[in-house]
Amino acid sequence: VYGQADQMPITEDAPVKKAESPYGNTKQIGEEIIRDTCNVNSELQAISLRYFNPMGAHPSAEIGELPIGVPQNLVPFITQTGVGLREKLSVFGDDYPTPDGTCIRDYIHVVDLAKAHVVALERLLAGKNPQNYEVFNVGTGAGSSVLDVISSFERVSGKKLNYKIVNRREGDITAAYADTKKANEILGWKAGSTLDQAMKSAWDWEQRIRN
Repeated sequence: VYGQADQMPITEDAPVKKAESPYGNTKQIGEEIIRDTCNVNSELQAISLRYFNPMGAHPSAEIGELPIGVPQNLVPFITQTGVGLREKLSVFGDDYPTPDGTCIRDYIHVVDLAKAHVVALERLLAGKNPQNYEVFNVGTGAGSSVLDVISSFERVSGKKLNYKIVNRREGDITAAYADTKKANEILGWKAGSTLDQAMKSAWDWEQRIRN
């Protein structure tokens, strides 16, 4: 919902800018509907969790991400390339103003994300929310570049990933990673998994469903 934020990490107080993509716009519209409905109906209680970049799978490898068609998210495209389903991963741009030139995002393990939902629901059910509409960032608080994520895959899989640098993609912002202090302090929630742990779970899932 933040678009290309002016400062990193991004707090919940950062302005909601014009979306850079239709996908980002759907996030903004969804929040507007919930917020406006809460404004006119004080009995409705809601919390918006602002996800950053969910990735990974349940540690049992029984539940995971299986996109329909060609993945639009980085991690499943990486694992599908690693397992041989895709020939090559395209890295969209290496000329961004970041340490290695590739886009930076905040990648959060999907299990940590699920736990955030649980604590948010418990807050609502217990009536601990002082306003009937609240917003929390849900991320790790750390940014990882596309090349960082590729390196993580290569570490946990022991495989060299086939990738190439191509031109930038329309709608991609340079960097986005969360300030999670509000969720840490008010919800008592904090992401517990590292990038490598999340990537390992994604790779375990990918191998399981292809075997």
